Amino acid sequence: MKRAGRGAEVEEDARVFHRIRRRAKGPSEAQKRFAELHARMQGQVPPGIGVPAPEPQPAEPTAIVDDFLPPELRVPSHDQVEGKMMPWKQPLVLDGEMATCAECGAYRDWLILSTRGEIWLRCRAGHQQLETRIDTAWYNRHSGPADSTHATFEDCLRHLGH
Repeated sequence: MKRAGRGAEVEEDARVFHRIRRRAKGPSEAQKRFAELHARMQGQVPPGIGVPAPEPQPAEPTAIVDDFLPPELRVPSHDQVEGKMMPWKQPLVLDGEMATCAECGAYRDWLILSTRGEIWLRCRAGHQQLETRIDTAWYNRHSGPADSTHATFEDCLRHLGH
């Protein structure tokens, strides 16, 4: 039974392939058009191929214009600044604990300093301590834009009221 069924399938496949071969005896219309186009383009070279490039013409010198902002309006780049600081008036809670000054116990009115990839806390009394639970990414997320730059650390402290 299975053999008879299998033989019928083979015969049907042979008929299908025979019809396909009959239809494909000659090239299709698209193949004919491609062959004609190929014959017409044979031996042609695209424009500019094989021709030396023209000599560049000397350009007239242009006037140099200083398009930068005046020095008093320029913001220093990160490599020109020794560090940044911001005030933090409220208590600073890190990992569920309130940060306190190791020397005087102050827990609010901090200055948070970011310098050389480290974060330091400075209390109102002037005590400073390294804070390892804060990184520069945290500082950048919580600090606003700089409102001024200062030549010295003391100038910046005076500006922030410390």
